[in-house]
Amino acid sequence: MVRVNNIFLSIILPAHNEAQRLPQSLDKIQKFVQQYLPDCEVLVVENASTDGTYEIAQAHQAAFPQLRCLHLDQAGKGNAIREGMLAARGDYRFMADVDLSMPIEEILNFLPPRLADPQVAIASREKKGSKRIGEPFYRHLIGRVFNFLVRLLVLPGVQDTQCGFKCFSADAAEKIFRLQTLEGWSFDVELLTIAQTLGFRVKEVPITWHYKPGSQVRILQDSWRMFRELLLIRRNKQKGVYRVKTL
Repeated sequence: MVRVNNIFLSIILPAHNEAQRLPQSLDKIQKFVQQYLPDCEVLVVENASTDGTYEIAQAHQAAFPQLRCLHLDQAGKGNAIREGMLAARGDYRFMADVDLSMPIEEILNFLPPRLADPQVAIASREKKGSKRIGEPFYRHLIGRVFNFLVRLLVLPGVQDTQCGFKCFSADAAEKIFRLQTLEGWSFDVELLTIAQTLGFRVKEVPITWHYKPGSQVRILQDSWRMFRELLLIRRNKQKGVYRVKTL
């Protein structure tokens, strides 16, 4: 890939009411960046928090020069990720959950030289070589049922769409995220559907994933909404909504 600027990687952290987990995670990310990726920027995209998340992120900037903080009034993880991806300046752009349920060092497995010319590389808890640690059985079961529906309706062959760690080349990010319409929990599925529709290669990367309590997903309420959003993604795909001529 031809370098277009001096930033190799952007790490995007969506942060809604993350005052408890954010400080420790930023400390870990800072150590990782300083050791492995000095030509990196970190974007905390805080949206609609009520617990001082944005102020906590800002307080870290003095000692963490690669850190940028964005504030959005509108809630929604998909909204935060989209705005962060389009504001990022890196040749590669990596979205990560603040809980760092995937060890931060594994980011290197998504980037050259370990992964040759990645366009869209997604963390997988299902590919051979992956590990799930501490996850309650009921959450795993619900996740596999949802993935069965994902593969049946829109993304055959993709084993894990919902893990919150994904990497996009700058070219892929600029084209995919401008077509994103969903901002709730199914936005991951829509992004990967757009990626495949536009012809980008989607690579699943096995990871070690640690279950962390405190997820903001409401199993019963959000499951029904996510199913309805799958049907919407399927309809959009069939109508050619994701075939807008951006290439």
